This record gives sequence, structure tokens and C-alpha cells, in this order.
Amino acid sequence: MNQKQLTAFRMVMRHGSITEAAHALSVSQPAVSRLIADLEASIGFALLLRTGGRAVPTPEAYELFQEVERMFYSLDRLSTVADEIRTLKRSAFRVASMPMVSFEILPLALRKMVERFGGIDISHDVHTSARILNLLASRQIDLGIAQTDPGREDVEVLASFRTHCVCVLAPDHPFANRDIIRPQDLADQDLIALNFRTLTHSYLTRCFAESGVVPRIVAETQPSYSACSLAALGVGVAIVDPITPDVFGEKLVVVPFEPVIPFDYQILKPAGIPMSRAGERFLETLLETIKSRSHYGFERT
Repeated sequence: MNQKQLTAFRMVMRHGSITEAAHALSVSQPAVSRLIADLEASIGFALLLRTGGRAVPTPEAYELFQEVERMFYSLDRLSTVADEIRTLKRSAFRVASMPMVSFEILPLALRKMVERFGGIDISHDVHTSARILNLLASRQIDLGIAQTDPGREDVEVLASFRTHCVCVLAPDHPFANRDIIRPQDLADQDLIALNFRTLTHSYLTRCFAESGVVPRIVAETQPSYSACSLAALGVGVAIVDPITPDVFGEKLVVVPFEPVIPFDYQILKPAGIPMSRAGERFLETLLETIKSRSHYGFERT
């Protein structure tokens, strides 16, 4: 018993005759008759009674036909499922990003994914870099955008980007009209620092130490959005990534900082497992989106 034999039998039962079944299958009538005869021989009982030039199904044929229909329904269903998987209409994807990326880059990439592959079940969370790395290591998410130190073996870096930090301050701040702000300028200014757990904090600490400046830190916070909020309220000057200030519009003035303070982030996945097709498409879309935001000065490293 094979699928060709079962298909011939199914067509005979559906169309009511060997002749019509042969037309439906685009084969000769003797070919269908031979397939039915082979099927009868393999199962050990008659399916069609040949009387007066007609083939009449036996009661056993009707019994078998019910099961054959169920089998073909399952095969058709499998074909549909496979097609949905191929076209990403049946897939799930979990991504987490640090807050800086979640304001514009991730929403733009997610919009493109929804427009291109509307059936994907996408989950997006916003966490600190440390939390994202833990979620990746435990394989609770498929992709993460975060800052990480080199050398971790439980995550794999797919792409790394660098831009430079900027100073943000309230429009009425005395430095609002400056072209550049340097560490020496901030010696007597209230400074809002990112939390010591961030890589930016480490870079800034080294920068001020090398410049011989002891910053007057009045608040330490995380993420950049919180630092920008404090700066917009006039609490002090904050040094943050160049993306987050855009959310505040005219409430903040952005001034370049020298020497440059790098702001790095990586696109990561769990180590040791391949990416899903949905993940591969999202990574392509994300890289395309980052490339399109050239005004932020992203450089792939």
C-alpha cells in the first residue's frame, strides 16, 4: 500500500468512477484500475465490484475511504502548516533591548517586520543590559540589543556598533549655546552621571581622571532617559547616548562632548543554538534600520 494507490482509490470514491478518477489525475483509465488492483492485493480484500462495466464500491471500501480522507486531510494540513512556517505566518520571535534602542530603532524595525511578515508573533521587552544578557544566557529570548563586555561565552555577538556620547542640558543653561563642552568646562557644574553599572560611567570616570577634573555629581541614575529628564528639569548636565535626547525635543539642548566618549552596543543571541528563520529576517531588518539612521553616527565595529 502506497500513496499513489491510496490517491487513485480516493479519486475513484470521490468522483464515482474509474474514468472520472483518471481524468482528475491526468492518467489513463488502465493505470487507475491497476493501482486499485494493487491496493486490493496489498490489503487483502476487494474495494470495487466490477459489474456491467461499472465499478461499485464495497462496504469495506466506504469504511477505508473514511480513514483515507482523514489521512489526506492531515497531509493537506501539514502542507498548509509547512507553507505558513516558510512564509513566517506561523512563527514567534522574542527580542529585548536596552531603553536607548527602544525609542526609535526597534519600533521602526518592528514596523517593517509587521508589514512584511504579518503572521509573526513578536514579543519585545525593554530591560537593562545586565538583564538582557541573563535572558539570552538562559535562552528566554531570541535576540538582545545590549552592552556587553568581551569574553562572555554564553552569548554570541552578531553585530557591534559605536557612536559617541553627547552633553544634554536645559535650554536656559549657561552652556546651551556652546559648540563643544570639555571636561574642564564641567569642573564647577552640577553633573548627572549614568549609573556605575554602565559602561558609559566607566568611560566618563577615566575621561575626567585623565583631564584632572573631579566632577560634581549631584545625581546618578539609569537609564539615559532618566538622566535626560533630570537635565531637562535643570538639575544639571548629563552625558548620554545621542538617541535618547531626541525624545525630549525642545526641552533639551544637545552639545557635542570632547574628548569623545564611545557609546557601544551589540546585537546578541544565545550561544550554541541557531537562529530561527524569523530571527534571521528580523536581524536583517534591524541592521537595515540602523544603517538608515546615519544621523546618529553609528559605526559598525
